[in-house]
Amino acid sequence: MSSQQHKKMRQRYVSIGSGELVSVVVFAVVAWRVTPRFADPTDVRALWSALVPLLLILIQGGAYWLLARRWIGTGHMPRGLAAVYRVFRVVDVAILAGGLVGVLVWFPDSLAMSALVVGIWLFGVLEYVNYFVVRLSYPLRTWLSQVARGRSPRLVQDLRRSRQRPAVHYQGSTD
Repeated sequence: MSSQQHKKMRQRYVSIGSGELVSVVVFAVVAWRVTPRFADPTDVRALWSALVPLLLILIQGGAYWLLARRWIGTGHMPRGLAAVYRVFRVVDVAILAGGLVGVLVWFPDSLAMSALVVGIWLFGVLEYVNYFVVRLSYPLRTWLSQVARGRSPRLVQDLRRSRQRPAVHYQGSTD
């Protein structure tokens, strides 16, 4: 990879990671400041039940992209970080399930709020799938053909590569 390509990839990763983290702040602030003004307290609980899993997944995703700048070109995610993301992969399913339970327990009466809450929860599921199952994020004009290919997300590729590389030993320890 040339120096120019490396720089371009790093900038892309910064953009994606920063975008994910900015979206977390925007979603959280809007939910915290706006919804209590027009929503029933039970509806607000349902909203947060849907939103918290999404926010956690977006934080993990944003952190991944920002950290991944460090191993562009080498192709190796540090093993310790890979272990953390393997745990996220399992824990996020439980968090999404817990969020769904909250959504169902406090399911909103109004159609608009119900649609919002279900839409947010489904967005969290899509983000999980996009990071840990199959890549879903492509430009709109090529989306259908690209998704049909069923490519592995970059995070999953990095997790696989972290297992394939040999351990580096320094005075009896591994990285």
